[in-house]
Amino acid sequence: MIDLTVKIDKLILKNPVMTASGTFGYGLEFEDFLDISQLGGIVVKATTSGHREGNRYPRMAETTMGMLNAVGLQNKGVDYFVKVTYPKLIKFDTNVIVNVSDSTIDGYVEVAEKINELKHIPGIELNISCPNVKEGGMAFGTSCPMAAAVVEAVRKVYHKTLIVKLSPNVTNISEIAKAVEDAGADSVSLINTLLGMAIDAEKRRPVLSTVTGGLSGPAVKPVALRMVYQVAKAVKIPVIGLGGISNASDAIEFMLAGATAIQVGTANFIDPAITIKIKDGIADYLQRHHMHSVTELIGALEV
Repeated sequence: MIDLTVKIDKLILKNPVMTASGTFGYGLEFEDFLDISQLGGIVVKATTSGHREGNRYPRMAETTMGMLNAVGLQNKGVDYFVKVTYPKLIKFDTNVIVNVSDSTIDGYVEVAEKINELKHIPGIELNISCPNVKEGGMAFGTSCPMAAAVVEAVRKVYHKTLIVKLSPNVTNISEIAKAVEDAGADSVSLINTLLGMAIDAEKRRPVLSTVTGGLSGPAVKPVALRMVYQVAKAVKIPVIGLGGISNASDAIEFMLAGATAIQVGTANFIDPAITIKIKDGIADYLQRHHMHSVTELIGALEV
């Protein structure tokens, strides 16, 4: 028997495979393609304090080995989520995590406080890559004081598992990780998208309406892998790795680098059932290498 179970704070994941926010909707959109209960967890799309239309089109663009997006946290707000969306998610026999985003600390706190009351949501993922409108648009996650401030504020009102999603657009991601750990985070997930852009040479214009956007997909994997390795050595809390994971081998590499669990993002657009294939591939790897538990992989890189 092979044990795929991992633990993120109080969360027990039946296996280390999760979906990344913004790439899997609310899970409801993928029911025709896979049995969601087979996953360790799903992270649903961003929820903010109020309704957001998102950025104007075009806001997605394909790139070599990846994609750019500038969707802009489009959602109907936390009250709509609580009243309309949440009741539809109760049926899922897996951990449903809500990605919490906003542009002010008060906004983060409002969302977290309301999600805290939902019995079947065991954790949130705090997206600190959002621009802080009171600081001139600088992302919360790009400075230790701002990152710590938003985590401390949310920690006061949120009493379940608090995962903080880190931005890679920083000089030293380990410092940010330690800051949020000290502020009360139970886990960190990384990386969020890298800042990039695309240009239409014929039109001599940016492809995205916002000029720049978030780069994801296989192109970012080496950067993500390096950052996960560094952060796992810097903090004591569990690390969730993501960034360009497209197959079981990718997932195993992240776990060897120190990740306790992984998230699959862009690959869901290519193959809606890729998460199940990754889960099965991890089990096959463990069997071939005569391992009994997936936890034997965590941080087992020989340097």
